[in-house]
Parts: sequence; C-alpha cells; structure tokens
Amino acid sequence: METFPEIISVDDHTVEPPNVWRDRLPSKYQDTGPRIVRAPLKEMTFMGGRFAPVMGAQGDDGPIGDWWVYEDLHRPLTRLDTAVGCDRDEIKLEIITYEQMRAGSYSVPERLADMDVNHVQSALCFPTFPRFCGQTFTEAKDRELGLLGVRAYNDWMVEEWCGPEAHGRLIPLTLIPLWDAELAAAEVRRNAARGVRAVAFSEIPPHLGLPSIHTDEWDPFLRACDETGTVIAMHIGSSSKMPSTSADAPPAVGSTITFANCCFSMVDWLMSGKFERFPGLKIMYAEGQIGWIPYILERADVVWEENRGWGGVADKVLRPPSELFAGHVYGCFFDDAFGLRNLDAIGVGNVLYETDYPHSDSTWPKSKEVGESQMGHLASDVVERIVRRNAIELLGLTDDGLWAGPGAGSGT
Repeated sequence: METFPEIISVDDHTVEPPNVWRDRLPSKYQDTGPRIVRAPLKEMTFMGGRFAPVMGAQGDDGPIGDWWVYEDLHRPLTRLDTAVGCDRDEIKLEIITYEQMRAGSYSVPERLADMDVNHVQSALCFPTFPRFCGQTFTEAKDRELGLLGVRAYNDWMVEEWCGPEAHGRLIPLTLIPLWDAELAAAEVRRNAARGVRAVAFSEIPPHLGLPSIHTDEWDPFLRACDETGTVIAMHIGSSSKMPSTSADAPPAVGSTITFANCCFSMVDWLMSGKFERFPGLKIMYAEGQIGWIPYILERADVVWEENRGWGGVADKVLRPPSELFAGHVYGCFFDDAFGLRNLDAIGVGNVLYETDYPHSDSTWPKSKEVGESQMGHLASDVVERIVRRNAIELLGLTDDGLWAGPGAGSGT
C-alpha cells in the first residue's frame, strides 16, 4: 500500500488522574471515595490469573508507590498499567508513582502527542482504577457511593478526557452500575444524550456474581443500548478472571490465552437470542484478537444446525450464528497476522484495529509499521475499513474520524 491510513484505535487505556473523584464526589465521601495515597508495597503477586497486592503502612520497608484507596480496597499503580517507553525486557510487575509513568497515560496533551508519534488519529479508552467495566464500584459496599462513583467517572470521561482539549480525537467510553439493570439503562441514556456511543460491560457477568445474558435481567440495559445505538464494549479481563490453567501457572500462560474469555462470551451471545430481540444491538471484544473466530463460527453453525432442538436454542436463535455474528459482533486486534490471513472467514466489516496504549502489549510507537507488515497483502480499501471506516461507522464518528459530542472541540 502506498500510504497507511491514520489509525482509529478502539482499545487504548487511560490512567485516571488523582483528582477524578475528589473533584466530583460530595464532601462526606472524601475519606471513603477513591483517592490516591503514597505508601510502601508489602507484597504483590500475579499468579493463576489473580492479582494480589498488599499495601504496607507508612514507614514500612518496601518500594514506594501510588495507591488507589477506596473503602477497603488498596490498588497500586503498576508498571503493567503504563509500560510504553520502557524496554520490554525491563518491564516487570512493580509498583510505581505518577511521576514514573509516561505522562500520556493520564494527561490529554501528552496523550495526543503520543498518538501523533504512533500514527493514531483517534482513540477509545478503557479505565484503569475502575477496571475494565467498572467492577470496582460493583464490588463496593456502599451502593449510593458506587453509583456516584460511576457517574463521576463518566462525567470526567466526557467533559475532561474527551473534552475541548482533545479536539474530538478521544472517544468516550462510559461505565454503568452493573448491580442494577434499570440504573444501567438510565446511565446509558444519560450519556447517549451527550453523544456517547460506547459503554463497557463484562465479557462473562456470572464471574462477577451477576446474572448471565441468558436471563432477562439485563433487558432494560440491552434495550437502552439498542435504542440509543450504544455499542457494548467488552475488554479481556472484564470478568475479573483472566484465563489460566492452575493456581501456580505463571502469567505467561494467561497472557497467551487472553482471548479465551472473549471466545466463551461470544458463544454466549450468539446462543442467547438477544440479537433477535434487540436487532440494533452491537458488541465488540477489545484486545481479544481475531484468529480464533472462524472456527468458533463454524462450530456454532454446526451445533445450531444439528443440535438446536435439544440444545435449548431452537425457539430463540432463529438464524445461523455466523449470520448473527456478521450483523452484530466486532473483533478487535493489534497483532494478529494469522487472523488477517483468514479475514474472509471473519468478515472485513467485523474487524477493528487497536494499539493498547499504554499497556505492556501495546504496539506503540510502531502500530503503523505492525499494521503495514501484517496487512500488506490486503487491498487498500480493505485496510481502510479495518483501520478506520468500521470504527467510524460503529462509533458514530464524523467522516474525518473524530468524536463530535458536546464540548469535543474540532480539528486536530
């Protein structure tokens, strides 16, 4: 290809600045709402897919870092949260402070500069402290505070992170109170009214102690998404349970099979009947990669054709799962040469590109070069769809690839 299109990344991340909740919660919650504390690390492990940090007391020995403290939760900032700019062999599980991370992780001007370096025009960003679908607030004891925390995050996301300073280049992704589908629907509608077209959700809600999508419990939320054109975005790990094989499996095992929850989740959705009931519904799998999709669609179609009678789906899944996939599901990737060689079996219109900035897996600052290498065999119009056009259409962006919500500003 002569020129590689400017990238619209559908999976980057923001590290929330320390003041997000302090500036937006009522004063009575200043001591219990999310806040940053600088403290030593006592111990931290990440084995069997489980992240387990322990904060030390002031004056204890151990490396010093910044911690999010919220009710009884102590969650440190780690190098894995923001690893871009570091040598890959030097990236390890360690606690850090804001001063030790790349400023583009939490500051809009520096983020835009890093996007420029990486040939990225626009980016949709998932949270860090709330976790990928707001599980942090769902697990909290105080539901009133949790709801205020969700709304405060969404207000910051829309008004500041994606505000005038971003010039439409940062695309809002909001959260919902997962514990109440009616409140979730109301939050979807509140944000849709100000131009938001993407909401985070869990890939496998039962892992969070929530109802599965095979129930009717989520219908108010799904209806709100359907009616407002809000895309349901599910990131790997949004069920608070990363795939692994045993309690003592090293992180490399889970890192290799991160797509697995997306795979399980997609089959759930294809066999749920929700796409028949909510025909405008769209879902996307961030960081799930795409190479696994063709076989799952093939197998799901066989099961639907041969076994739907006893399989419990004959009365609600009325079309082959591959047809439902084509109309409702998007796979997202940043490094998947195999998937791109099998693009015809997935669908050009069902694939989105991402850079995963600022995580350790990110292709920054060489996302353009990676894309050129892996998409070199594709026609230029196909590359344009994958890198830009599909995201523009799915997320309701302008033809120029910008978010045009209230206060977004204009230009680049």
